[in-house]
Amino acid sequence: MDLQQMRYVLAVAETASFTRAAERCHVVQSALSHQVARLEKELGARLFERTSRRVRLTTAGEAFLPAARQSLEAAERARAEVAAATGEIRGKLVVGSIPTVAAVDLPAVLRDYRLRYPQVRISLRTGSSERLIEQVRDGGLDAAFLGVPPGFRAQGVHDHQLAHGRHVAVVAPGHPLADRAEVDLSDLADEVFVDFADGSAARAQSDEAFAAAGLRREVAFEVSGVELMARMVRTGLGIALLPGAFADGLHEVRTVPVAGGPVRVERLIWSRFTPSPAASAFLALLGVGTREPDA
Repeated sequence: MDLQQMRYVLAVAETASFTRAAERCHVVQSALSHQVARLEKELGARLFERTSRRVRLTTAGEAFLPAARQSLEAAERARAEVAAATGEIRGKLVVGSIPTVAAVDLPAVLRDYRLRYPQVRISLRTGSSERLIEQVRDGGLDAAFLGVPPGFRAQGVHDHQLAHGRHVAVVAPGHPLADRAEVDLSDLADEVFVDFADGSAARAQSDEAFAAAGLRREVAFEVSGVELMARMVRTGLGIALLPGAFADGLHEVRTVPVAGGPVRVERLIWSRFTPSPAASAFLALLGVGTREPDA
């Protein structure tokens, strides 16, 4: 079997279509189908179940896919290492981030990186801190930006603290608290909240602050994205607690400092395995590639 056949199999598996896979790989469908059939003959097992309506992996195909992906990644890593030895950074960089990252100007960082290393293919994935940690640990991400409560440390990865700061109350312009210079947590206890999912690191920062103050609150609306959260606040459905450095950039809402409010720590994490040349260059750009990570 060869790497090109593996690429074809991955493309079919990811698109669930021989037609779309051929388009992605820039080959005619008959050529792609022929190569997949040759590989199946060599392996002595069918990798896909084909019907007029769908294409899906067989049990053998599901077993083959992880090894094929690892082989392709290893080949790409080898090419990147050879290029780095000659002074050229290439390959791919996959970065993860929480939606509310504020410690760095992420678009500007990625732009600067692309200008310095135009041969590297960059991609960005957003998600919860918990999910990002798993993806870095499993090798799906090269690095990720987290937002976690003080004292939280991700296991199985290197990490570095970037910043910490207090949350502010985010309210609609006409809210009774909108013109206050500062509020206490007790002032917010009777409010209806819009927040992230229960059990997430983003939610825990606020839950822990209220629990420490001996207060209870009502979270009536759970959302997964900041844009929806801000829209719900603007309409007066509830208030939110968000990091001040991020909330200052929201439009058509008011932010109010909260005495004794939640504290968030932003951390950069990366794999404990030797980073690729592309990942090493990204860490160096952020100023953490040439020193030991936090203990």
